[in-house]
Amino acid sequence: MRFDVLTLFPGLFGGFLSESILKRAIRRGLISVNLWDIRRWALDRHRSVDDTPFGGGPGMLMMAPPVVSAVEAVQASFGDRPGRLIALTPSGRRLDQPFVAELAREPRITLLCGRYEGFDQRILDVLRPEALSIGDYVLSGGEVPAMVVIDAVMRLVPGVLGDERSAVDESFGPDGGLEYPHYTRPRSYRGLTVPDVLLSGDHAAIDRWRRQQRREAGTG
Repeated sequence: MRFDVLTLFPGLFGGFLSESILKRAIRRGLISVNLWDIRRWALDRHRSVDDTPFGGGPGMLMMAPPVVSAVEAVQASFGDRPGRLIALTPSGRRLDQPFVAELAREPRITLLCGRYEGFDQRILDVLRPEALSIGDYVLSGGEVPAMVVIDAVMRLVPGVLGDERSAVDESFGPDGGLEYPHYTRPRSYRGLTVPDVLLSGDHAAIDRWRRQQRREAGTG
């Protein structure tokens, strides 16, 4: 699976791409993440990408010409299969696990990161991206949401997780439930002990207990 991320701050992704599961997935060729600095497509020597809004108001808006040119250039490199184009913006559809599963079936996803007060409306009118939000709160830009999308989606790509059952058993998995409690050593800690059923060796009973815990977590 290929991700292309268009951003004004590609340096924010350095640590994210070089640690843990994602690093291993990239090294194994299961995932690729390509960063594109929108300023490369700026039209003046100052590499301007934002300006004040017509009609007044606070803040700055991302300008249409560099953003549209950047997206069109990146998508043109894909040939006749540009893939999904997603703009990270608070006004978009809320990200949830069913949508994550849908995206995991795509070979290419382009993520457009907003900044400042948002996009010039003509960016959305020309490019017609899917608008996506990770929640009803304010962030400094779309970079963190882009990381959330990449992290959530890549977990469903075959081969990324060491045990494929991990994606099935997680919260919001195929059965829609939340994850059951987990325990490891020591068996007793500060007066709290591991439930006996998990030590019984009875896998059918363990499965029943875990299903019950998921149901109770979903109604709690």
